[in-house]
This record gives sequence, C-alpha cells and structure tokens, in this order.
Amino acid sequence: MKLKILAVSTLLMILAAPLANAQNKELVDFPAEADPVNVGTRIVNKFLITPHTRFGNPRAEKAPNYVTYPDACTWLGALWFAKETGNKHLIDGLVKRFEPMFGQEKNMLPKMVHVDYNVVGAVPLEIYMQRGDKRCYELGMQYADSQWILPADAKPEQKKHAEKGYSWQTRIWIDDMFMITTIQSQAFKATGDRKYIDRAANEMVMYLDEIQRPNGLFYHSPEAPFFWARGNGWMAAGMAELLSALPNDNPNYKRIMKAYKNMMATLKKYQGDEGLWHQLIDGNDTWNETSGTAMFTYAMIVGVKNGWLKESDYAPVARKGWLGLVSRINSDDEVIDVCEGTNIKNDRDHYVNRKRIVGDLHAHAPLLWCASELVSLKK
Repeated sequence: MKLKILAVSTLLMILAAPLANAQNKELVDFPAEADPVNVGTRIVNKFLITPHTRFGNPRAEKAPNYVTYPDACTWLGALWFAKETGNKHLIDGLVKRFEPMFGQEKNMLPKMVHVDYNVVGAVPLEIYMQRGDKRCYELGMQYADSQWILPADAKPEQKKHAEKGYSWQTRIWIDDMFMITTIQSQAFKATGDRKYIDRAANEMVMYLDEIQRPNGLFYHSPEAPFFWARGNGWMAAGMAELLSALPNDNPNYKRIMKAYKNMMATLKKYQGDEGLWHQLIDGNDTWNETSGTAMFTYAMIVGVKNGWLKESDYAPVARKGWLGLVSRINSDDEVIDVCEGTNIKNDRDHYVNRKRIVGDLHAHAPLLWCASELVSLKK
C-alpha cells in the first residue's frame, strides 16, 4: 500500500518556517496537502463508504451486531466537520446513513447499559440540532437520560455511584471521560438544560480526583502505571469538549480548567520531532501513535481557539501535531499507526508491542474533530 507521506525536508521546512503574527496563523495557513477542508473531506467520504466496523477496525473478521463507539465518535466528528464547512452533500450522506437505524437496522443501536454504548446517542442529537429531526432528539435523549437512571438490576457498586449523584455507569476508566461528557454535553446543547452539563462536570471532577497524576497525565489504571497515549487522549479530548460547553459559572469550571492546563503543559514537553506522541507518552523508545496524537492535537487546538492556552506556546505544537497526522494518511485515505484495542495489563511490553492498525476509526474520529476546529478558525 503506497503511503502519501510529506518529504522529511518539506515537513521540516514547514515546521521551521517563520510564521506571521496574524491571529492563530499557525493554525490557519497550511500547505495544500494538509489543508483541513481537503483532509477532512477525504476522511468523511471514506467513512461514508466504510461498513459499520468492529470497534473501529474495518479489517476485523467479524462485525458486531451494534454500532460501536469508534463509529459513533467518527460519525459525530464527520457531522461537526460537514457543518463547519457548510457541505450539504456530506451532511445529507451522514444523515442518510443513520436513517436505517429507525428501520431495518434498528437492531444496530446498542443497549443503553454502558458508557461505550450510550455515547452513540450523541450522533442523533447532532442530527437533530442540524436538521430538526424529532425522532433523533427522542432517541438521543433516551441515551443521555438513561445514563443517570438506575436500572432495577443494578449491581451494588453501581448503586453506590448513583447514591452519590454520579452515573451508575461509572467505572473510573480513562475513556469514560469522553464517552460520558460527550453525550451529556450534546444533551445540554440540544435542550439548554443545565442539569446535563452540570452533572457531567461533577463526574469529571470525581475522575480527576481519583486518577489524575501530579504531572497532569493518567495511568491506564492503578494496576497499570503506564501513560498510554490513547487512554490519555480520551481524557484530554473529554476535558476540552466539556469545557467548550460548560458555563464558566459552574462551580467545577476552575477545577477542570486547572487539570486541563496541567495536562497540556506536560504533553507539550513530550511531543516528538515528527509532531506525534509516542505509544507511551514518556517512552521515547516506543513508536509514534496516531489516535492519541489526534486527541492531544484536538485538545490543544480547542485551547488556543478559546484562549485557554497561550497561542505562542501551543499553536506551534498543535500545528506540528496536525502536520504529523496528515503525514500518516495513506493513498486509500486511511490513517496508519493506530494502536489496536488495548486492555489493562501491568506489563510495559504489553503496550510497546501492540499491533499498529491501518484505517482504525479510533484515529479517524479525532482527526475529524481537529479538522472541524481548524476550519472554524478561518471564520
């Protein structure tokens, strides 16, 4: 498979070239091959012709009988991108792809029993906000509301979380803080009801208190003390997404912002020469991984855009991350070097030796989030 990679000399020239002082210049002017409109359009079109995947991997032997969270996150990013670019053709295609969920593919909708399933509701809520489809509103709100409605067969641990005001789906896993915050943020945007965003912020603070390390990063789990890139990416993107919607009078706003900035400062130190972050963030001997890189880049773009991060310090880092990501898109419009699904294990080699997947939606989703935000900076 032929890979479209920017020549090293060209990439280094782009990264080293002096940049003008116009606002967000580093995040607006890109060479043609890295133009976010062109790149994003390619990735959305690829998604539209890719069947529902098995946890993000289009090459898996068996597809699940429901839509998985990487598909949902990519779908959501594609809708955001299509809206930012005003591309009605793409929006039509993405909406059409969802229509069977109300008919012959209704069985593809996952049960509302897990954070990785409930995040799927963010997609119909986005369609509702863009197209006004009441069916999508009702479906999406069921996913958002059920996350805080304790089921009759709840386990003791789930009951404990619910009694404290948290979601019964709480697990204290790092990816939860994108899954939970995204569906609840979408519900807030769709309804204007503060309860959705306020409870998401309350949940986020609990996770930060439980698992964030002093340097701002996150172990995969207390039993696996490793700074795995994609796991940390979910937290970085989750905080950025939450803060984008969270009113600054929320009592948890400052706490989350402090945690976010702490994480960004540490990530800035670990970015590699090619613009990517390593499979283990602090492991320079590990390979460059694209899904974590895309999530970190997204979190920094959002921070610069909103003035949370100093532009002169972080815009060049985000630019370098974007260019690094673009260099990892092959001629089939697939991102390479994506870490395969990774469960917790107290073994460094377990993370270092993970397979590198091609075309996995774990990377396509955050690349589209990045493209959407970069397009918005031109407006």
